[in-house]
Amino acid sequence: MGSVQRRRAKPDGLRERKRLATLARIAENGLRLFVRDGFEATTLEAVAAAAGISARTLFYYFKTKEDLLQYWRDDSFFTGLGPTLSVEAGEKAPLQATRDTILKLVSRYETDRSIVVDRLMQSTEALRARKQVSFVEMEAIAYGVLCERYPDQKPQKLRTLAMLAFGALRLAMEKWRRDGAVGQLAKYVRREFASLRSALAPE
Repeated sequence: MGSVQRRRAKPDGLRERKRLATLARIAENGLRLFVRDGFEATTLEAVAAAAGISARTLFYYFKTKEDLLQYWRDDSFFTGLGPTLSVEAGEKAPLQATRDTILKLVSRYETDRSIVVDRLMQSTEALRARKQVSFVEMEAIAYGVLCERYPDQKPQKLRTLAMLAFGALRLAMEKWRRDGAVGQLAKYVRREFASLRSALAPE
């Protein structure tokens, strides 16, 4: 019985490997064409041809070009945000804890692949809007952790702090991009948080 089960498992495993290989091949060719020809000028049919598959097969994996580009989104910032902030929150003030969390995670945006994808995400209005949604998602994650770790503080204050923190990250990333994304993003983040602290300081 066990040998029959093992024999049956092999085709399933092979199918999954082939599926993942096809998925990666589509994504790699899609990204290459987006960079070479521009996001808007590239068609899914062109991606399918470059990947050596039919358009019908491609649509099984990706319904839109936006979905294809999202394949390259690095979710490690999102998955690391909550746990890292929870640890940083210890004895620190909420804004300081959020700043230190962001500084620990921003290096994930500095890889060559992430920079390429980020530039593409700025290339159309629809993609820019989707990018902004990601900041809202980060704010929501941070707000949830801050409420849990600082139960004695007003939720509205914590929500405002989360919005300000990720607004500072957004500004830092804009200036980093404008300067060619060649330096450390953390330096820009520190600068924006210093400006934020100065603006929040009592006169």
